[in-house]
Amino acid sequence: MPHNRPLDPTQLTNRIKTWGMALGFDQVGVSDTDLRLAEQRLEQWLERGMHAEMDYMARHGRKRSRPAALVSGTRRIISVRMDYLPEPLNASLEVLDDPVRAFVSRYALGRDYHKVLRQRLQRLAQRIEAAVGEYAYRVFVDSAPVLEKPLAEQAGLGWIGKHSNLINRQAGSWFFLGEIYTDLPLRVDDPADNHCGRCRACLDICPTRAIVEPYQVDAGRCISYLTIELKGSIPIEFRRAMGNRIYGCDDCQQVCPWNRFARLSEIEDFAPRHALDSTSLCEVFSWDETWFLKRTEGSAIRRLGHARWLRNIAVALGNAPGSAEIIQALQQRLDHPSAMVREHVIWALEQHDVG
Repeated sequence: MPHNRPLDPTQLTNRIKTWGMALGFDQVGVSDTDLRLAEQRLEQWLERGMHAEMDYMARHGRKRSRPAALVSGTRRIISVRMDYLPEPLNASLEVLDDPVRAFVSRYALGRDYHKVLRQRLQRLAQRIEAAVGEYAYRVFVDSAPVLEKPLAEQAGLGWIGKHSNLINRQAGSWFFLGEIYTDLPLRVDDPADNHCGRCRACLDICPTRAIVEPYQVDAGRCISYLTIELKGSIPIEFRRAMGNRIYGCDDCQQVCPWNRFARLSEIEDFAPRHALDSTSLCEVFSWDETWFLKRTEGSAIRRLGHARWLRNIAVALGNAPGSAEIIQALQQRLDHPSAMVREHVIWALEQHDVG
């Protein structure tokens, strides 16, 4: 879309960054649309079958790596970072080390980040419009075929680490990303340099060895994929390694040395809700579907659905030390209408020598 007045790209870019910070983003950067190297890496990853059952990763062809093919006229991408760490690291490690408590990935403890970021990005886009007049833009938060991490890397927000998450030197990796695709001729930022060096802490800590080599994650082995994306049964070979992780896994972030610089989030929406940061496995396993939907309202967890929620917790109960309470909780789900839930409950009981 043509602009009615000449714009000073540097001045406008600086203003956008100021407006973004005022809206609560922790960093704002700008990149162009050239993702040739990322496209090559993505296609190699897909060819190796590393995306498991995530067919959507291949479904859109090169729209994911060619922003102008997704949104015609796109010239620049504004990338934003919003820190979400809700508690000190030792608090989450305590939960992980307690086999009768439920570990939920820290990004999912509060309000659904999609909603939080999208609202603020929309306000940023409208603030730009108030300054420059009508322009073409589209807001994304993990909601379309967008290569958000390579874009953020090019926009200077951080580098993609060996675990495939973005890392920032001043803030670690506990943050969300969002984008505005636009036709504005903004000034682009310098890409971030990689500072992983020889460190392989994330590769060594991964419970299922999902990081098969530096910068290569086999999704089919990743606990986050197994507990969130996978629709069917969790492969038996990975169940013991899941421990008490019922939704996602933060091990590779918890061990990353750059996260000693991570700051706690001041965004109230990311604070833990319904005691999900410290609740017991038996408590969350007792939720019926109505209660599950009520307790996960406005949460990223809700899209999991009740059956997969129970599937994940059944595995964790199978990994927990045996007790009368745990065995009774499992036995009460033996007649669940879902065959998938029943299968995982039976497996869990077998771990406690209960047939």
